[in-house]
Amino acid sequence: MAVTIEKATMTDAKALHAMIVESARTAMVLPRPLSKVYGHLRDFFVAKDESGKIFGCCALSITWDNLAEVRSLVVHPDSRGSGIGKELVRACLDEAFKLDINTVFVLTNIDGFFAKLGFKATDKGILPQKVWADCINCPQFPDCDEIPMVIETKIKK
Repeated sequence: MAVTIEKATMTDAKALHAMIVESARTAMVLPRPLSKVYGHLRDFFVAKDESGKIFGCCALSITWDNLAEVRSLVVHPDSRGSGIGKELVRACLDEAFKLDINTVFVLTNIDGFFAKLGFKATDKGILPQKVWADCINCPQFPDCDEIPMVIETKIKK
C-alpha cells in the first residue's frame, strides 16, 4: 500500500477527529473535540493512501519561542509497524526546522519509539508552564505516566 504524508485539509478533519477519539479511548493521545481539530487543522499532517483514506495523523503545535510539540500521533492499528508513524513525526520535525524552531518535545508513553527517532528523555521542569495547560483535561491527571522527551532540530544560535 502506497501512503503519502501531506498537510491535512478541511475534508480530512472529521476522519482525523475520529482517529483521535478512538485512540484516546486507550489513553494513547488526549481527546480533542472536533472544534479543536478544526481550529488547529494547519498543525496536522495525515498519511493517506491513493483513495484518500487516512491511516495516520500527527500535529506540530508551536508552544513557545523556539519550542514546539509533536502531538496527536495516531496510526491506524492495522498499519502500526509499517513506518507511517515515523514518517509523520519526521514531517513535523522537517516543518519545525523550516520554521526555525530549535527544540521539539513530546509527552509520551511510547518512549522507545521516539528514542529511535533521536528524542531524548528530559526533566519536566525544563519545559515552560504553558506546556502543561492540556494536562487538566487529561484522564490521567494528576497521575501522569508520560515521559517528556526533546530533540534539537538545529544548533541554537
